[in-house]
Amino acid sequence: MPIAYPDILDLKSEPQSYRWGDRETMLYALGIGMGGDSMNLQELPFVYESGLKAVPTMATTVAWGAGPGLGKLGINFLMVVHGEQKVEFHRPLPTEAEITAEARIIGAYDKGKDKGAVIYTETLLRDARTGDPIATLTGSTFARGDGGFGGPSEGAPEPHEVPRRAPDQTLEFTTRPDQALIYRLSGDRNPLHSDPAIAKAAGFPRPILHGLCTYGITCRAVLQVYADFDPSRIKSHQVRFSSPVFPGETIAVDLWRDGPVVSFEARVMERGVTVVRNGKTMLAD
Repeated sequence: MPIAYPDILDLKSEPQSYRWGDRETMLYALGIGMGGDSMNLQELPFVYESGLKAVPTMATTVAWGAGPGLGKLGINFLMVVHGEQKVEFHRPLPTEAEITAEARIIGAYDKGKDKGAVIYTETLLRDARTGDPIATLTGSTFARGDGGFGGPSEGAPEPHEVPRRAPDQTLEFTTRPDQALIYRLSGDRNPLHSDPAIAKAAGFPRPILHGLCTYGITCRAVLQVYADFDPSRIKSHQVRFSSPVFPGETIAVDLWRDGPVVSFEARVMERGVTVVRNGKTMLAD
């Protein structure tokens, strides 16, 4: 079933209820590779209930599945990859909470019959008790097999431009061979990340790492270099995914800081491939 445009822009969800506790908070941090060094006292509070902290990008997992399902979008689930992700925080993400999440489609762009489609969604997370907003998530889905539906080809958000000078800092993170199997326990159980047969059917030689896992790793880098591991310093974090990571590869995160703006990109060292472009974090003053 092709994408029905402009009807797709009317798709939204009623508020749905979710909750998480310290177990989910620690599991997410483990899923993005924190806690690998048992003597790292800066990372320990993210994986240990004593003085627990939440990695800000966990916001992308706490209401997994909220919003219109892919079946309602009229796209080929097997050919879907994550395009972009942004989280804006209205307050620091708590380590445990009961929330509501409401989502809507905010844009659909036709790149051409053989080039796919890009669909943008917005999800608002609220405190279930007070109704106060916690975070707004904006993301895009790249539907590789669904171009040519007749929607606009231009008008999508412009990407953030990173500086052209040499990086101010570069951090390296080696992912585990089982990284995707750990990360998927935080919500995204797409078999593309676990089943070799499904990965090959989608055009990959083996299961790939979740884009949002790489997203979390870039947040780790900003937390370490520019926020002294204080999650409340992260006001927003956004990326554009450009290529997949395979579990076991080493991700190098290049960072630039200009005042409260941290720009970044990430690349796989073994293959020399850039996997995240146009990254931007806004820091609290």
